[in-house]
Amino acid sequence: MKTDTTERGLERLICTAMAGDPCDPQKPDKARETEGPFDRSGGSLSLAEGVGWIGGYPEDYDREYCVDLVQLSAFLRETQPEASEALALDDDGPNRRKFLARLQGEISKRGTIDVLLHGIGHGAHDLDLFYGTPSPDNEKAKKLFAANRFSVTRQLHYSRDETQLALDMGLFINGLPVATFELKNSLTKQTVDDAVWQYKKDRNPRERLFEFGRCIAHFAVDDHEVRFCTHLKGKASWFLPFNLGWNDGAGNPPNPDGIKTEYLWKRVLTRESLTNIIENYAQVVVKKDKKTGRKEKTQVWPRYHQLDVVRKLLADAESEGAGKRYLIQHSAGSGKSNSIAWLAHQLIGLKKADRPIFDSIIVVTDRRLLDRQIRDTIKQYTQVKATIGAVREGGGK
Repeated sequence: MKTDTTERGLERLICTAMAGDPCDPQKPDKARETEGPFDRSGGSLSLAEGVGWIGGYPEDYDREYCVDLVQLSAFLRETQPEASEALALDDDGPNRRKFLARLQGEISKRGTIDVLLHGIGHGAHDLDLFYGTPSPDNEKAKKLFAANRFSVTRQLHYSRDETQLALDMGLFINGLPVATFELKNSLTKQTVDDAVWQYKKDRNPRERLFEFGRCIAHFAVDDHEVRFCTHLKGKASWFLPFNLGWNDGAGNPPNPDGIKTEYLWKRVLTRESLTNIIENYAQVVVKKDKKTGRKEKTQVWPRYHQLDVVRKLLADAESEGAGKRYLIQHSAGSGKSNSIAWLAHQLIGLKKADRPIFDSIIVVTDRRLLDRQIRDTIKQYTQVKATIGAVREGGGK
């Protein structure tokens, strides 16, 4: 059967794969009459059962504070009922506005990644805004992870001033935006290049949703290729490919069962995979210019080949244990330092039968420039400073 790859067709295709429903952006009357979050299947949503992505509605998005209020309220009500009652998110009163202003301020200062991972304090409450990957034997952690609300919204009207403007899709975790999509299709002679141009030309980086650190990634997608950007800067926005590669080159291989780019939502953006990326790959890093002393923030999202190689190495090390040798080919400019840092950071925590597989991770390089890059990168990704040390020529630290 032929796949509908028009823009609206792609929206429906992606939402159906992620949420089991086309996620019609128009909220039905029965949803408006339902108290609390509305389940598109017709019943109340049981978070403890751990469903996949949830279909959101554009009108639930608060453009001033940049959150999906319905999803945020439902998450807090399920996981932290006492705090939820105090915040009164279902009522447009001073308590809600104070909390949303606090949340907005923390995201502007720290970024969404850090707020998801570490939560925020507000008044007498320390609020968790995300529950990470549970250990296999921790049932409580499994239930909390299942309570996370991963939602996808079509035709997201994001602008406070130009209210008619809408993105093709927005992704949220517990009401906080984490990614946006612009979709194109080759049947209308529009490609991923047109999606990139739309981000550069039509998406004002001053809009709150597009501020640095708010969304983790912005995806330009057609039925053949994917590109992404972590910091929209108008025409200066820098998009990188996020493709599988094909015949030792760029692009994606033919897919006999669907469109070429479906790996993005079927494999990369699953609940478990996206959580893993947030916990171990995506991060805001700070670089200091030695000459001027100025600090510059950069948000990092892995390219597909980086994510693929690190995950494959981790899986093999977990299965086979220490002692094997691997040869990994990376071309110039492909992000070797990040790949090495992500791997080293996760290898040290790898366990088998509750015992660490590696006691120490040693990174050796014969190039001074690469040595400095890798050392600085690993330090950025390591949360506990005591876990890393650098050894330079002559044996001194």
